Formats: sequence, structure tokens, C-alpha cells
Amino acid sequence: MDNACYTLINTDEGFEPMTEMELRKALESNKVGVKAHALKTAILMLLSGEKLPSLLMTVIRFVMPCDDHLVKKLLLVFWEVVPKYGPDGKLLHEMILVCDAYRKDLVHPNEYVRGSTLRFLCKLKEPELLEPLMPSIQECLTNRHSYVRRNAVLAIYTIYKNFEHLIPDGPELIQKFLEKETDASCKRNAFMMLTTADQSRALEYLATCIDQVHTFNEILQLVIVELVHKVCRQDSAQRSKFIRVIYNLLDSSSAAVRYDAAGTLLTLSTAPTAVTAAAKCFTGLIMNESDNNVKLIVLDRLIRLKENPNNERVMQDMCMDIIKVLSAPDLTVRRKTLDLVMELVSNRNVSEVVMFLQKELAKTSSQEGFEKNSEYKQVLVRTLHQLGVRFPDVASTIVPQLMEFLSDSDEKAVASAVDVIVFVREAFERLPALRSEMLGSLLSSFSQISVAKILRATVWIIGEYANTQRDIEAAIAEIKRSLGSLPIVDTELAEAAEAEAAEEEQGSEPKVVTRTRITADGTYATESVYTSTDKKKEEKPPTRKLLLGGDFFVASAISTALTKLALKYGHTSASDADKNKLTATAMLMMVSMAHLGKTNIPEKPCPADCASHIMACVHTLASPTPELEQLFLDRCHRAFVDMLETLKSHHEHFKAKETSKVIKAQADDPITFRALRVKAEDEFMDDDDEMLLSKATGADTKEESSSKLSKVFQLSGFSDPVYAEAYVNVHQYDIHLDVLVVNQTPDTLQNLTLELATLGDLKLTEKPQSYTLGPHDFRNIKANVKVSSTETGIIFGNIVYDVSGATSDRNCVILNDIHIDIMDYITPAMCSEVEFRAMWAEFEWENKVSVRTSITDLNAYLNHIKQTTNMQCLTPDSALTGDCNFLAANLYAKSVFGEDALANLSIEKGPDGQITGHIRIRSKTQGIALSLGDKITLHQKEAQH
Repeated sequence: MDNACYTLINTDEGFEPMTEMELRKALESNKVGVKAHALKTAILMLLSGEKLPSLLMTVIRFVMPCDDHLVKKLLLVFWEVVPKYGPDGKLLHEMILVCDAYRKDLVHPNEYVRGSTLRFLCKLKEPELLEPLMPSIQECLTNRHSYVRRNAVLAIYTIYKNFEHLIPDGPELIQKFLEKETDASCKRNAFMMLTTADQSRALEYLATCIDQVHTFNEILQLVIVELVHKVCRQDSAQRSKFIRVIYNLLDSSSAAVRYDAAGTLLTLSTAPTAVTAAAKCFTGLIMNESDNNVKLIVLDRLIRLKENPNNERVMQDMCMDIIKVLSAPDLTVRRKTLDLVMELVSNRNVSEVVMFLQKELAKTSSQEGFEKNSEYKQVLVRTLHQLGVRFPDVASTIVPQLMEFLSDSDEKAVASAVDVIVFVREAFERLPALRSEMLGSLLSSFSQISVAKILRATVWIIGEYANTQRDIEAAIAEIKRSLGSLPIVDTELAEAAEAEAAEEEQGSEPKVVTRTRITADGTYATESVYTSTDKKKEEKPPTRKLLLGGDFFVASAISTALTKLALKYGHTSASDADKNKLTATAMLMMVSMAHLGKTNIPEKPCPADCASHIMACVHTLASPTPELEQLFLDRCHRAFVDMLETLKSHHEHFKAKETSKVIKAQADDPITFRALRVKAEDEFMDDDDEMLLSKATGADTKEESSSKLSKVFQLSGFSDPVYAEAYVNVHQYDIHLDVLVVNQTPDTLQNLTLELATLGDLKLTEKPQSYTLGPHDFRNIKANVKVSSTETGIIFGNIVYDVSGATSDRNCVILNDIHIDIMDYITPAMCSEVEFRAMWAEFEWENKVSVRTSITDLNAYLNHIKQTTNMQCLTPDSALTGDCNFLAANLYAKSVFGEDALANLSIEKGPDGQITGHIRIRSKTQGIALSLGDKITLHQKEAQH
């Protein structure tokens, strides 16, 4: 039944069943509206499983003669759903009259009636009814209206495919029709039939018009591309004949034709020119199409094209064409484009790519109102970061521009500034030749940094990499300038006293200053300006403001940097007086910050650990020892280097794990089949034979076979009249159910229907069909379910049927629920620490799961959680080793729908050896957080047992 019929039927506001007697009276009425309503009701009752055996003759006598188009359309739907066979399995005698009605409609003077009848005949599965209609169907091929001819071709195509004996000369008939036809839609249907039914005739026609293909209509071009693709895959010798046609279709005005032609061209030829032409076509589609879904689909094709090693050089040459896709406004398209570009960057094109990205980054500063501008800036910064690390030659052009963003204080720009400082910190270690230049830029912009997180990282870099006497002196002077006048407490009290005195002299009211201005037209105007003497906050440096605001974590970072600088200055060639002076200056700054923390001047009190850390640094400078110097100057730096190497190896290992393809068997490995063995006598299969047979059938190991069996769900009991079980095959965005239904009774079951429903973001895509099962017969019923988000979904339903010869109501078997496992949609993924923290702060849904397990080893429990949730541990392995009674780790995963799942594991081992703690799960949607929490809770219980 087509969609128009469903729309026609479902327009009723309500459906009220009627008795068979009421239906007959309504159908016998002379009013067209009453007949149409009764016919709709009858159709809906038949679809609901009701039997209306005595209604058939009433419809034939009183409804079929009606010429109203609405009634005609409903009548075709009625013939589609009405039972056409009797209890004995033979065609009803009344259907002969129906067949005669079909024939009259096929010669009806109205084109709409003819075309609708032809469309209905495509769905008719009874050859006894179709056979007498064949002359009338063929006659419709010569009708003057294209609507009738188009549907006549479809009818002949369907009948030839299902019942070839009814029209054995169908391909020849359609070929002659195609040669004379001028309408594009009719030619498309005819060519499609020849493509499926008789490829040789389709190729003959294509050979006669191969030079005019580029002038054909879009719908005909699509069928031609499909034919070329199919033929060339079957016979590679045909490729040279059609490759010119595909090249011409790359310039088609239709985007769909260009897309299919480019894909077909890649199957016809692997030459660099063909790959370049296809890639250019894909790039043009991305640039010209406005639909983001189209852009993402075509980008996926380019990514698959890049994965072929033979296309690497060609795709690298296309890098600058692909990067132009960044002009698209959608952030997802931009992200995927940048990921693809990063795979294509080489030494030959890295300078051009960096220059383009720098221009894009400059645009983000002038497009403040652009949607998701800050996120795009952050993505660009991370991309430039990766390019600077991979290609040190271009880092000198990247770092100066990125350092300009360190002084951004806007909340939306802070994330990108944090990425910049992380890149700069890594660049200092990996690019020693640029340290002097980068340190100078960092010191020049130090006084403008007002964000605490960026300031702490900047101070750490200065303390770690300012090694020469000149750099250390400049760094100490810049830090002192950022702190302002020392000591801090005394100067703050003095400034406050001066401000109070000034206010008392001038009064409590603000001072009014009157000025005379000249307007645009030359006249004079008076301007009054209110001024205030309280400029205390405006005059203070950013670092001092942070300290007065109570951020003493900055003070701890500054103290550590000052200690490193003073200790390194002691090993320079400076005089003892200069060394003592610099050390005293550093100690004065630290003591001033510690003293400030003990007063009531800051908005927040100084935490005890920060005060302790500051004083520890003071004592280190007061009494330095070789061990303390090694701790500050050597071990801290070595820990940072180890962290960079661990993160690098972690990312490379995960990336290699994603892209690696495990070869289970070589192409030339011998295969031994048990069925070919000759044995003296029959015996049971041993383990070796079972392994060989599993290889021959495609199951490499017993575990794979058992994993498939784990996807089989028993839906009903063994004692139920109907036994059912389902094999659940989960694909990326849909679920295929293969349900085995077994009739365990000696009766024939009629109108057996599998009725399913879903709970969650699942959607059934097919209307249930009715089947007839003989005694002890079985049938496989397939159903498709679409998945739209990552959460645990439930599929439930029942099986309804009628027993042949029984007069009772319909029987029903309630089925067990099928729970869709969220792990089928979760895959491990990697992200940086900055990204993890940003998402952790942004996501609003959190699920906190308490740890209750019999596992006594902390790392073993972490591995158990990783296997349970399919999440990747972001914490380096070096941070998880060692003898310790507590463990904290971050985990991350991504769903096939692009949803992020974060988890933080915080556990400790008590004196009794039991593990306690919590697992906090965060996500952007509630479903994934709850589903992962339920999964962890369930597996914890299993681990206890």
C-alpha cells in the first residue's frame, strides 16, 4: 500500500468500528460520502484483524459501479487488504467479478483511474487475476498521457519479475517502447526494467545514445550510472566503454548524479586522474550544497578515499581544495574537515595550510557575533597546536600569533587561550631553538594576562625555561612588576588611607566636571562628566588583582617559579651581591604574598596548603641543599618530559589500535575441510575437526560462535502454542530482528502477526504483516528498528493469530522484552585533558554510582570498569602504577551518534581490603548517563557473585 493511501485513510479524526450489517447498509447508500466513510472503516477493520466474509459481494454490487475518484482510490486499497482466498486455500469466486472491474478501469477514459489501477496491479500477487488483464496492461503503453504509460511500465516490470510466464516478451516490448518514448519519467522506468531484467538490451540502448547521456534528465542519468556500475563490476572488460560517460556525468547539473558518478568512477579506475576527478567532484558538492547532512556524507566519502594508501599522494594534492570547506557555517562540518586536513598535511603543503588556518583564526576575532565562534577558535588553535608539534619548521610562524590570545579575558575565549598556553608549554620543550624568542614574547605579554589558569601556566613556563642570567633577571623584574608595590599589605593599607582622605576632602559625592564641545553642525554644547577619585582597581596589575580576589593558587605557582629562578641564578656568572639581591627580592615577593593571605584584605582567605607551599619555597631559598635543588630544577622538569612522552605514546597507541587491521588468515594459507577427509569408519568430531569446520563456515573461534548465540533472545515459553526467539543484529543506526516463529500445535494458524512496540529512542520502520502457519510449521519474520540516540531501549510486543475453523476470539502470546545493550553504541575514544575538563564543566547530567565489589585490587577494578563500559582511560599508566591505597582516573567514550560520555573513578582500599568510592558519570543527555550507571551497577553485582 503506497503512502498516499495511508494518508487518505488516516485523515479521519477517529475510528469507530461498525458491525457487518451497518457496513452493508452504509455501502448500499446512494450518498458518496457515506460510502467512502464505510469503506474506510472496513479497511481499518480488516487491517486490525477483523473478518468481514459477507462484505465482498456488497462492495462488488454497490461500490464498484461508483465513478467517484475518492471511492475508486479507497476501493483499490480495499482490494489490497481484503482476503482473496477461502479456507480451502483456493481463490474466491467473487474475485472473477473483481478482475472484470480491473479490466474496465484499465480502459477507463480518465487517466487518473487508469494510472491508479496500474499502480495497484504492481502490488497484486495473484497470477490468476493478472493473466486476463495482460492485453489491457500492454495497451496502456500507447496511451497519450505519460502518467498512464509510466505506471504501465512499472506494472509490466513487476509482473515480469514475479510471474515471468505471464509476459515472457516483456524486455523486448519495453525495449521497443523505450526507443519511441520521449517522456523522461517513462524512459527512466523502462530503462530501469531493462537494467534489472535484461542487461544486454539495456546496453544496446545505451550504445545508441551514449553521446547524448549528458543531455538526459536527472532521473534517467541516475539509472544509467547504476547500470554502468553493475555491469563493470561483473565484467571489468567493459570499463573502457563507459568511463567516458561517467567523466561527462561529473559535470551534470544534478548533485545526485555527480555524487553517484564520482563513486562509480572510483570503482571503474584507480588511476590518479580518476581519483583526482572524483575528489574534486566531492569537494565541489560540499562547497555548493547547503544541507549539512550532505556535506557530512560527502566528507565521509573523502575520508574513505584517503584511507586507501594508493590515493595518499593524490589526496595530499587536494588538501588546499578540501580546506576551503571551512567556509561552511556548521561547526561539525568544520571539525570533520580539519580532521581530514590533518591527515593530509605533509611537508609539501604544511606552509599553505598554516597560512590558511591563520587567516581563519584572524577572522574569528572580527566575527564576535558568529554562532559558536569561540568553539571554532578553539578547534583552530588545537589544529595549529598539532601542526606546530608535527612540523617544527612552521612552529616559528604559529607561536607568535597564538600568543596574542593569551591576554583574552572574555569567558568564551578563555578555552582557546588555555589551549594556546598548553601548546606553548609543549613547544618550549619540543622546540629548543625557539625558546629564547618565545620567552621574550611571553614576558612581553605577561602583564596583560588576567586569567588565573593561564597565568599559572605562564609563570611555570617562565620558571622552567628562563635559564640564562639575562632571562632570569628579566623574568624576576616582570613578575615583580605584575605584583605591584611591595610589601603588598603595607601598600594596600596606605592606598586605602589615601583614598579615604581624598574622599573626605572632596566630599562623598562624585566630582562633576563641565566641558564645552563643538558639535557636527558647528554649534557649541556643554558636557557634564561625573568623575571619581577611586581608581584603585583600575591601576592595579592583573596578578595583584587575582591575589586580592583570593586566588592564592597563583601565589603558589609564582613562589615555585621564583624559587627555580633564584636557584638557577646562583649557578650563573653573576656576582655574589647580585645573587643575594635577586634571592632577597624573590623572598620578599613570597613573604609579601604569604602575609597578604593572613590578613582580611583579600576577598577569600588563603588556603592552608597554599600558605604552607609558599613558606616551603621561602625556606628553600633561605637554606638551599643539593637535594632541594635537584627536586626543583631536575626532577620537576623530568616529570614534565615523562608526562609529554606518556601522552604522546598513549595517543599513538590508541590511534594505531583504531586504524590497525588484524589479518586473521593470509590469502595463500591452505584450508583443510573435514568434509573432504576420508576415514575408515564414522566417528565423532574431535576438537581439531571442529576447529577446521568452524574456519570453513566463517567462525574462526568458539568465542565468536558463542557471542552470536548471546544475541539470541527467547521471546516465549516452550509450552506456549507459538514459540518465538529473536536474533538481534545491531548495526550502527538500526537494529535488525530475525524472529523465528514455530507453530507447536496441530492446527493451522491464520492471520498470525508479530506486533512489536518500543520504549526509548527506538522506532519501528515496517508495518507488521500477517502470515499463515501450518501444523508444526515455522517461519522467519524480519523487523527493522531505527535507533536515534544512545540509551538502553526496550522492544516488547506479542503474537496474535486465529485458529483455522475456530469461532473464538483472536489468540495472543505475550513476548518477553528485548533490552538493547548500550555497549553496542559506545566506543573508546581519546581527548585531551583540557577538552575533558571543559566537557565536565559543561555537561549537566551526572549519575553517581557507589562502588560495591568483591574485587580487592584497585587497578583490577579499573580494568573491570573499562571492559564493562567500553571506555578509554585517559590517565597515563605511569600515574596509576605504584603501591598506593587510592586511585583516581578519568575515562572517556564516544557514541556512534557523536555523544560524549565522561567518567571519573575515585576509589580507595580500606584497612579491611575492601574497595570503596564512587564513579561519577557525566553526559550531555540523561539517557547515556543513566544507562552507563545501570550497566556498572549490574556488572558490579555479577562480579560479587
